[in-house]
Amino acid sequence: MKAGIHPEYREVVFFDVTSDFKFLTRSTLATTAKETVKWEDGNEYPLVTIEISSASPPFATGSPQAF
Repeated sequence: MKAGIHPEYREVVFFDVTSDFKFLTRSTLATTAKETVKWEDGNEYPLVTIEISSASPPFATGSPQAF
């Protein structure tokens, strides 16, 4: 791989605010340094807040626009 052209690939925690569900995965998504969360393993990871995930599919949100 060419140095300096690829985004940082690191572990982050995604937090689904609709269902209060968190999961740890790896991502290149940029986060702010202020938003972090302590995970079950005792380590602190960047936090990415999302409104929908596999824990809250559109048909389970009560939205009349669900397919």
